[in-house]
Amino acid sequence: MILLGILVFGLGIGWLANVILGNGSHPQDWGPLLVAGFAGSLVGGLLISLLSGDGLALKPSGILGSIVGAVIVLGVWQAVAARKS
Repeated sequence: MILLGILVFGLGIGWLANVILGNGSHPQDWGPLLVAGFAGSLVGGLLISLLSGDGLALKPSGILGSIVGAVIVLGVWQAVAARKS
């Protein structure tokens, strides 16, 4: 059950990052959003949570860090993909 929660959270954060970057709310490919959500949550969420003193608990600082991290990861991903094509 926790794995399903992690998948939904990562996908939601990735989707939100996609919307923030202006790519619309109906993406064609959900794979990069899932990866960006996981990577952003891992790096951004964990870093901000630890720096703010919240530890590993789910707090607003970690959620905001997850969103910022996912926006960065998805932005870099899109820049690399645009450069390749």
